[in-house]
Amino acid sequence: MDDTVEQDGEVGRLRAGDPLSWEALYRRMYPSMLAYARRRVATREEAQDAVSEAMTRTVAGIDRLGVTGASPESWLFGVLRHVVLDRQRTSYRRRELPARREIDGADPLESVVLGEEQDAVRSAFARLSERDRELLELRVVAGLSAEEVASVLDMRPGAVRTAQSRALERLRGLLLQVEEVGS
Repeated sequence: MDDTVEQDGEVGRLRAGDPLSWEALYRRMYPSMLAYARRRVATREEAQDAVSEAMTRTVAGIDRLGVTGASPESWLFGVLRHVVLDRQRTSYRRRELPARREIDGADPLESVVLGEEQDAVRSAFARLSERDRELLELRVVAGLSAEEVASVLDMRPGAVRTAQSRALERLRGLLLQVEEVGS
């Protein structure tokens, strides 16, 4: 089946308030939305609240989705982005980096090496511009397509791909700098 027809069908079901369609969208999108919000706000609870608020706003504004031509996924991330920005503006505090991910392996050396690598990447990532971080979070963490990110950030898909390539190149350069300092 054509993706456009399938998307139109999903949008129609969502606009009609079909609870199964809303549940499927929520289940499909919640992990990536939470990951995106978690990187942009201070606590997991605040990230969960942001995702909930984004879903609530999406339900309330679903009639506008059909007009924009955006996919439900990019529409959700656009709403979530605005919710997160609203929270950041009202909190007047800088975003904190999340704590280091726990290692399940039994090898202590693996834990040390992985922890150092994570710290280096986290440090290099924090040195990127806000625009580069946001773009990479949407493309890599959230897993959105270039077209979906273009819709969220009001860019053309080709510009998203170019910006992503350049952001990754800057991240690689910063990672080399961080690793040189740490050596």
